[in-house]
Amino acid sequence: MAAALTMGNLMAQELKMPTLDDLLPGGETYRYAENIYGLQWWGDVLVKPDIDRISTVDLKNGKETVLLTVEQVSDLLKQNGVEMNLPSLQSVQLLWPGETKMLIRTRTDYFVVDWKSGKMVTKQSMPRGAASADFHSESGNLAYTIKNNLYVNGKQLTNEPDGIVVGQSVHRNEFGINKGTFWSPKGNLLAFYRMDESMVTEYPLVDIDARVGELTPVRYPMAGMTSHKVTVGVYNVATGQTLYLDSGDPTDRYFTNISWAPDEKTIWLVELNRDQNHAKLCQYDAQTGKLMGVFYEEENPKYVEPEDPIVFLPWDNTKFIYMSERDGFKHLYLMDTQTKVYPEKRNVAGSTYKESFKTTQLTKGNWLVQDILGFNNAKKEIVFASTEASPLQTNIYKVNVKTGAKTTLNGYEGVHRAQLSASGTYLIDSYSTPTEARKIDVYDTTGKGKDKAINLLTAEDPLKGFVLPQIETGTIKAADGKTDLYYRICKPADFDPNKKYPAIVYVYGGPHAQMIHNGLRYDARGWDLYMANKGYIMFTVDNRGSENRGFEFESSTFRHLGVEESKDQVKGVEFLKSLPYVDATRIGVHGWSFGGHMTTSLMLRYPDIYKVGVAGGPVIDWAFYEVMYGERYMDTPQTNPEGYKETNLRNLAGNLKGHLLMIHDYQDETCVPQHTLSFIKACVDARTYPDLFIYPGHPHNVSGRDRIHLHEKITRYFEDNL
Repeated sequence: MAAALTMGNLMAQELKMPTLDDLLPGGETYRYAENIYGLQWWGDVLVKPDIDRISTVDLKNGKETVLLTVEQVSDLLKQNGVEMNLPSLQSVQLLWPGETKMLIRTRTDYFVVDWKSGKMVTKQSMPRGAASADFHSESGNLAYTIKNNLYVNGKQLTNEPDGIVVGQSVHRNEFGINKGTFWSPKGNLLAFYRMDESMVTEYPLVDIDARVGELTPVRYPMAGMTSHKVTVGVYNVATGQTLYLDSGDPTDRYFTNISWAPDEKTIWLVELNRDQNHAKLCQYDAQTGKLMGVFYEEENPKYVEPEDPIVFLPWDNTKFIYMSERDGFKHLYLMDTQTKVYPEKRNVAGSTYKESFKTTQLTKGNWLVQDILGFNNAKKEIVFASTEASPLQTNIYKVNVKTGAKTTLNGYEGVHRAQLSASGTYLIDSYSTPTEARKIDVYDTTGKGKDKAINLLTAEDPLKGFVLPQIETGTIKAADGKTDLYYRICKPADFDPNKKYPAIVYVYGGPHAQMIHNGLRYDARGWDLYMANKGYIMFTVDNRGSENRGFEFESSTFRHLGVEESKDQVKGVEFLKSLPYVDATRIGVHGWSFGGHMTTSLMLRYPDIYKVGVAGGPVIDWAFYEVMYGERYMDTPQTNPEGYKETNLRNLAGNLKGHLLMIHDYQDETCVPQHTLSFIKACVDARTYPDLFIYPGHPHNVSGRDRIHLHEKITRYFEDNL
């Protein structure tokens, strides 16, 4: 005890205690790891933009040579009639290998300037207020939206009434969708989404900044209700004509993963039924809009979740890569458009699929491919990111398309994010490890290149000089008794094993999220560090249903979201209680969004375990949640009434014993305020007594300076009650 106290006193004298402002985005003194912004490949030439210069980096010795200065770039613009003082060159892009052209972008303008000839190659502008900008570097064409309509090169293509949106992301950004326009390879044609949501129920949100509050409704299709209809258009820049793909009645269908064939003659997309259990890879004629055929089909009794467009091999336009988790893990499949096979249905790991053309599986194993980074044309290799080394990591690999031979490029610890050069010969590897904030190395992709890597940056820990907690990781068994779950535990810096500490569980628990990685401090959040310093044991476990563990792991929660996840979280608390330094009578829990649902679920399903909870932006009733996400994991209220009843937390409102604070954003378009308000009403009816706090002016999370207020509020609630 005395030794621990002495260590704590020394720590306090030598190190500073971090505040929420130091630890959280939005804080006045928020500290983040140093980075090199705008680092990029100019073909196989490494380019390092900085505030006042753009340099090239010698890949043999790391020596930098100035290519352009900010004064030179400003003078080039001025010579071409553009008066602009560039604050930095970090956003300048060199998109044309071997050519002396650069792209300079402002909020409203795209300038392509040739610094050798001094001429303006392309100048495109859009009005203030325009959004969804999509610039094609080869053709110089620019697409953008103003309100609900689509424009190309200043020409308005559509004039839609309220309730119809063109050129923007659709299907509420599910299925990997994050944009609404798709240029063909040469930029001659533009595919785009048109979404008719005029039939979708409007959800009433209120703008309180007006003198008299104004209604600002959003179209919000709730599970089991009428959804929007999406079609795909094709605009021909040369002719000015638009056609729409002849996909039939778009009612209760999703269109995603749009991609172009290299010859610009065909468009490929994945069509998904509303039940999201039957995906079809479809090929359309870009000139007529007619369906040319269904190339591949995949079904699963739970759900199929296509998230990646096909990618054609750059050395063979007759073959492409399709990504599927049909064998239980997402892997790469090579499909040959020239070799037909008898369309036979097959079943693997519960998925049924039908191939009409020769298909070869390129990667295989109980791990998943996360992303295709590019190709090495000369060696016929695909470079990709995967979790093969560990579900906690992202590492980079290459696979030879001809031989199937797979090689790791950086199979060591950490979470790696990479950029591949144009030829696939070199790699920029930006990564963090549990003890390293950020390192950026450059090396070749021969497999031996890491030994001769050039280090461009080794960032200092942004919290160096501050008191930091002790952090440990490990595994426990899930509630099924067999599945390993990863956990993270943060202890006070002056931890005393002879003391009893209160514990707080931070939880998310839902699909497409993972709280623990082998990044800096195992991804412990700033608030986790803050609360550990205040004398709490902070604990997180990634339960079944979370990301990067394969289809069986994620889909084990199908049709009853929050139930199996809660059982796993209780296993985490059982582990906490087994630790001699944890006060089993003082267990708290906090989470946001899906984590808000989990927090509320745990407080109600296990009222004798959790004493205090803070639920932010929680889903209370999945029938109030949107169609795409909700129906994928829960089916509809009509087809799964038992599941919706079981997971409706209003039905459990009478179980509340501990202190529960509900926090909701007033302008939340993702998890609408009806969730929290209806739960409060259910608690009033049941004579239980949660607390409530509303954040006006914020959508689904609290950002900016108010984020500090949010975490001060959460902290005070635990301090007062735990």
